[in-house]
Amino acid sequence: MLRSDNQIPLKKSGDLITIGQASTWASQYLNKKVTSSNISYLIQYGRVGKHSKAGTTLVSKKELTNYYIDFLKKRKNDWKAKLGNDLNWNLSFDSLREKDTTKHVHRFHPYKGKFVPQLAEYFLNSFTDEFKREVFFQPGDIILDPFCGSGTTLVQANELGMHAVGVDVSAFNALIANVKVTKHDINKLRSEFSKIESLLREKTYTSSSAEFEKELLAELNIFNKINFPSPDFKKKLRKGEFEKTYPFTKESEFLPTYYKLIKKHHIKVKQAREDRFMDKWFLKPVRDEIEFLLAQIKKVDDEKIKKILEVVLSRTVRSCRATTHADLATLKEPVTKPYYCKKHSKICKPLFSVYSMWKRYSEDTLTRIQDFNVLSSETRQICLQGDSRSINLSSCLRKRDKLLFELVNRKGIKGIFTSPPYVGLIDYHEQHAYAYDLFGYKRNDQLEIGPLSQGQGATARSTYSSSIATVLRNYRKYLTKDFNVFIVANDKYNLYPSIAKLANMEIVNIYKRPVLNRTERGKAAYSEFIFHLK
Repeated sequence: MLRSDNQIPLKKSGDLITIGQASTWASQYLNKKVTSSNISYLIQYGRVGKHSKAGTTLVSKKELTNYYIDFLKKRKNDWKAKLGNDLNWNLSFDSLREKDTTKHVHRFHPYKGKFVPQLAEYFLNSFTDEFKREVFFQPGDIILDPFCGSGTTLVQANELGMHAVGVDVSAFNALIANVKVTKHDINKLRSEFSKIESLLREKTYTSSSAEFEKELLAELNIFNKINFPSPDFKKKLRKGEFEKTYPFTKESEFLPTYYKLIKKHHIKVKQAREDRFMDKWFLKPVRDEIEFLLAQIKKVDDEKIKKILEVVLSRTVRSCRATTHADLATLKEPVTKPYYCKKHSKICKPLFSVYSMWKRYSEDTLTRIQDFNVLSSETRQICLQGDSRSINLSSCLRKRDKLLFELVNRKGIKGIFTSPPYVGLIDYHEQHAYAYDLFGYKRNDQLEIGPLSQGQGATARSTYSSSIATVLRNYRKYLTKDFNVFIVANDKYNLYPSIAKLANMEIVNIYKRPVLNRTERGKAAYSEFIFHLK
């Protein structure tokens, strides 16, 4: 909750404080953890001014206060005005840091459309408040997620001591989810990462592209310091003190330096063909290193380690696509030369090597596995690849996890927590097109429910409603008599009342929450519903 100004009075003198002091002050003011990096971000992007004294960077408490009041309190009031007073702000989880909402294995791999783990935790755990007045699930219960995605529900069920079954039509989604809930041998995994990194480093640093990229970075640093000094340029840009053409004029000025280095080091930028995703969206030096990493992974005998290496490679590949930083999620046109970056307000460049990303994500993955190992319970979770409208859950479980199969037969599934695709919003296979192309997984685009490619017209909405209801009916026989179903959906077309009827269920409650951090979807006021069905 935002504290009022009279709780922490501003002094007329001593308004300027260090970044460390600002971190402590802001943490008290906002009643949430604010790091020095958070304060530095506000300075870097011109949200607050940069002051200095005796070589020390300082910020103004008054400027920080104004920023937080404008951004946080104003946002809450504005959103309620636009979305309604029935908005449950407690479910915004606005007091949490990004580190909390992407904790441990939840950030193994980027995934569009996933909800924060705290949302699943809120409905699965034993916590109650003025909105959630009863406990729906207990440790040892079995939870089902028929639209498993990247496995958020499965991971949170594990953390809370519950068993869980997920189903997803995408083979790659199932891979991500299962890697997250698998017990991994840290020492063996660290050894494999180290071996592959060593081989990649040797390949990278003996190539001509390494020296080329080193010189290119040096030239860019000099050019950006002169023409896009941070944070002054960003602050002035926000105030409209530069001509709109200025950044792109400077971009053109730098290109001769780039082409000179290309010629000097004999760098071949483009691949010979562009008909497949991996051909079109990766520069040739990057593609060569990706193929090298893939060859090393194929040599690994341990299947559990091989799968997690595939996920790390996919995460690496995604970050190395030849696109601007601002267009990483949308992929407008391949980028083969330095460009003015709207995200960073300077000239940036495409990547010419995957080494730094592979190293970074390998280390990050190991840390996240270790963090999750501390919290994980001795329960069972699995994501099955299949169509939730027609899958024979019992048969598939018997083949994949006999113990979980026996548990489901004996106890039944206590409930569902899921977030189905929204109508005409995302093509879930296409978001990971690079992974299907690279690993050769079979695509099942034709089985997706509500894909972007089918739009949001009347026919698409009707087909969507029928499909979701069919899914719920397909799993009904596995549910206990006192089951609870929670479905997270935006539902701007008001489809779920009819879906509930088609599924022979009843909506007994609706929770409305603000979605503050929509992944790569903008920052406009936006809410979603959690439908409680019985």
